[in-house]
Amino acid sequence: MAFNKITEQDSHYNHLEKMSPGELLSSINEQDQTVAIAVEKVIPLIESLVIEIVSKMKTGGRLFYIGAGTSGRLGVLDASECPPTFGVSYDKIIGIIAGGDTAIRKAVENAEDDEKQAFKDLENYQITNKDVVIGIAASGTTPYVIGGLESCNKMGITTGCITCNPGSPLDQVATHPIAVIVGPEFITGSSRMKAGTAQKMILNMISTSVMIQLGHIKGNKMVDMQLSNDKLVDRGTRMIMEATGVNYEIARKLLIDHGSVRNAIEHQGIC
Repeated sequence: MAFNKITEQDSHYNHLEKMSPGELLSSINEQDQTVAIAVEKVIPLIESLVIEIVSKMKTGGRLFYIGAGTSGRLGVLDASECPPTFGVSYDKIIGIIAGGDTAIRKAVENAEDDEKQAFKDLENYQITNKDVVIGIAASGTTPYVIGGLESCNKMGITTGCITCNPGSPLDQVATHPIAVIVGPEFITGSSRMKAGTAQKMILNMISTSVMIQLGHIKGNKMVDMQLSNDKLVDRGTRMIMEATGVNYEIARKLLIDHGSVRNAIEHQGIC
């Protein structure tokens, strides 16, 4: 399929090796500033996908991210941050990377080239049509991701994608495609840069919006967050103080006794 592969176009800059550190940093920052504008243009597409995810998760469905390389790592990162932030179980939002967990730290040769492996990986989680699968690939040409979404479509599973090449094979196969056009990279073809930043922003937007819609935030506070360290216990204590008017010692005891900010506040009859 012929399409304009924007992510491989030549950088707007040249002779990078001759730039000073300040020139390099300023130029990278100049390009980074264009990413949020590009993401803004696809908010309606993100909204459509968020609405579908919320609907599925309200009936017991889960959200899966599949990707390879940088894209896969970003999916794993977003999924791994949801349980501590929103108090959901680790089996509700799941990131899968081509090559398995080894590929999070080290590139696994040819892992992204197997178009059948992604669905095999999904089957390990007993995936059903209650779930949603988002394929992440800046190029939009990764066989692992495309093959995974194609198999999901055949099973009636809702699919989305985040890519930076409109008209790419991935953009064509997803039922809820998001193609954010960030333009050529500062280093030609290095999609860990602007494309990766755009993907990270969109993943943040999706998971955060979904979790809020599912009731895991009250006001603007993370009332369901996991109390996994002293900093978060202190933060939770101060949330309870603000909500109930009790002093620090009482608020901390309520938090420890009830296990979460939400439960502590509800015990006080406020939530």
